[in-house]
Amino acid sequence: MQKTTSPLEAHLGYWMRFVSNRVSDEFQSAIETCGVSLSEWVALRTLYDHDSASHGTLIEALGMTKGAVSKLVARLEEKALVAREGDEGDARVVLLRLTDAGRALVPRLADLADANDRKFFGHLSAAQQADLRRLFEEIVRLHALSEVPVR
Repeated sequence: MQKTTSPLEAHLGYWMRFVSNRVSDEFQSAIETCGVSLSEWVALRTLYDHDSASHGTLIEALGMTKGAVSKLVARLEEKALVAREGDEGDARVVLLRLTDAGRALVPRLADLADANDRKFFGHLSAAQQADLRRLFEEIVRLHALSEVPVR
């Protein structure tokens, strides 16, 4: 007896990927109009919460290697959005801070993220959105997912 093979549409993962790809692609397109990539947005948003931060803070936030974060920081420096500065207490430590341009850009990018959420999830009630977020957070915890989605 041959087992029946389930169709693609029967899998939650199919629907999650279907929605996730579109949500991510549209947000990526929106922020690219401001000259930044998704990983640069996550780095900028992370630095926005700190007066200054180490490379380690970004490595942890982005789930990227030290080399990848160094390249990312170099791109943000070239765009004059991030500056490196020495730590007064330890000359070996290099800290990162947002420039005035970087600090001004983050709220604009956050507005684009909010608009993207409204576009895709605004038809859901606040309770439904909270439930959906809770379910995704539960899946992340259960599977100990830690890599930040930056691609």
